[in-house]
Amino acid sequence: MAETEPNARRLRPAPLLFEPAEASADPEHFFDLESIADPKELLSRATELTHAFRAATDRAVEFQAIAAAQLADPKRFDRLTAADIAERAAWTEDYAKKMVDFGRGLLRDGATGQ
Repeated sequence: MAETEPNARRLRPAPLLFEPAEASADPEHFFDLESIADPKELLSRATELTHAFRAATDRAVEFQAIAAAQLADPKRFDRLTAADIAERAAWTEDYAKKMVDFGRGLLRDGATGQ
């Protein structure tokens, strides 16, 4: 994957493989990276994981914003204020307002693929 491409964020990164409970309980175990002896292979796999985690974070933030926008929708009878959303998400109220606006933009533009 070319890391300098502007749309690299939307490409499917390396899969985040499931960590079995016994492996994740070991603090030295992380996606089997500790078992890779070749530094070139280690760098490659660690870089793939870094891209995958960044992509997952970006996507999760988009879904947070969509949820915030939906919860703040004035058409909802049970709509939440920015302060309520901030409290639920452990954000500041200002950040909650920005996330609501971001989510509204995503919903309006259909950028979520829903």
